[in-house]
Amino acid sequence: MNRTDRLYALVEELRAVAPRPRSARWLADRFEVSTRTVERDIAALQQSGTPVYAEPGRTGGYCLDRAHTLPPVNLTPEEAVAMVLALRRLDGTPFRQSAASALRKLVAAMRADDAAAAQALADRIHLVGQAAPATMPTALPVGQVVRIGYQDRSGAVTRRDIEPLGYVAVRDSWYLIAWCRLRDSARIFRVDRISGVTPMRELAPPRVLSDADLDIPPQKRERLTLFAKISQ
Repeated sequence: MNRTDRLYALVEELRAVAPRPRSARWLADRFEVSTRTVERDIAALQQSGTPVYAEPGRTGGYCLDRAHTLPPVNLTPEEAVAMVLALRRLDGTPFRQSAASALRKLVAAMRADDAAAAQALADRIHLVGQAAPATMPTALPVGQVVRIGYQDRSGAVTRRDIEPLGYVAVRDSWYLIAWCRLRDSARIFRVDRISGVTPMRELAPPRVLSDADLDIPPQKRERLTLFAKISQ
């Protein structure tokens, strides 16, 4: 289990037994890590604003304050990613750290499978330079064939069946990366030229979005993450 998944699982474990405590040793055995790793994870959660506290004594341990946690949040993965993008617009403002803390609380309150699906979607979104489009694209279903109308530079509209693979934000515009069945290759579509979106019943075969498909040097792009870093 990677650290991000373990942080989700730690919060869910403490939420399930709250207000009773779980000892660091118990949690270490549960997640097959050292007690020092558990202590570091708890410290990271506390730093992000998650209401975890230590209860002293022989029967003590770590507790989650249920009175200060969110009720179950039924955000879809697409809604969670939209919030990540919206909160990014606070970068460079005095509210950046508060936004990152709020994001961590939101993700911790999501179901683990929804949070994992949201991160998988976020991994397919790439920001180039200081890209900050004012509008966000409607997320097309990854893994499903979609029929779209697409207008080229001359104004001609073609109908295409595509397999969405990810998004790229460049300056003030969003671009969809998709496998185009008309061209039988990966293509880039400007989102504001897409119309008439119709999801098809057919599932798309698994495809990996390669660096060649993006045609953007890795050092010039940034991926989203649901666990935003908080600078000190």
